[in-house]
Amino acid sequence: MVRPPLSDDERLRGELLGALLRSARGPRSMVEVAAAAGISVETLRKIERGRVPTPAFFTVAAIAGAVDLPLADLIAQTVPEEPGKLTA
Repeated sequence: MVRPPLSDDERLRGELLGALLRSARGPRSMVEVAAAAGISVETLRKIERGRVPTPAFFTVAAIAGAVDLPLADLIAQTVPEEPGKLTA
């Protein structure tokens, strides 16, 4: 199965998601947050750097929970109001 190419908005949203999660992590180490979320440090690193622009929902939910970031806040800051225009 071949995945269709990502749009510019999807790539941008992935980068924004990573930046938001990295910011919410604050001074906590990647190891600490990854362990709390039940994911590998490498997975967290890739998401934070925007290298995984469309991570699985439950992975994002686990990370958001580990850094005390409500999903509603995360969604509000990463869903474009209009195509080509992200909020934040």
